[in-house]
Amino acid sequence: MTQDRLARETGIAHRVADLIEPVLDGLGYRLVRVRMTGRDGHVLQIMAERPDGSFLIDDCEKASKAISPLLDVEDPVAGSYMLEMSSPGIDRPLVRPEDFERWAGHEAKIEMLTPIDGRRRFRGVLEGFADGEARLFLPAPEAGGEVILVGLSFDNIAEARLVMTDKLIDDVRNNVSPAPKDGSEWTTEIEDATTDGSLTDG
Repeated sequence: MTQDRLARETGIAHRVADLIEPVLDGLGYRLVRVRMTGRDGHVLQIMAERPDGSFLIDDCEKASKAISPLLDVEDPVAGSYMLEMSSPGIDRPLVRPEDFERWAGHEAKIEMLTPIDGRRRFRGVLEGFADGEARLFLPAPEAGGEVILVGLSFDNIAEARLVMTDKLIDDVRNNVSPAPKDGSEWTTEIEDATTDGSLTDG
């Protein structure tokens, strides 16, 4: 498993991540996140990307076809489920140190595993990443409305993601920041860990 990924999966999602990450690496992709979602928890969502942050429909299809046979054999999810392969999207999760660098200047929300001075959630503008910390500009009302720069330990981050803003949308549209190619998604029904071979554009 890639060591610098912020891997917070548990249970089934953790087992799936361990299985598929080497496969994705071999295809030249990077795992972003694995989640069991849906009303009954029967949608296996796998989020991946190319190193440049893009992930096109062809990539979704290629990755899904490579992963499905492995899931058939290892059977990490009991019963029927939907496999959903998707791009990170515009308001993407931030899971690697370079993500915080790549998206510097954009707003992000970060939740910590353990509180810092009684505070667990932070929202501000990314400055970058240095010395094992995600760096964030935060408003400081006590400082007369000025902003302060804080460092949040990468190892203590539970979850981090970009905030959808007009600036983010405009920059992605104008390729000021690397475009994550939102909207790429493929799904397939898996019954008792056996695919039916149908792969449909989601």
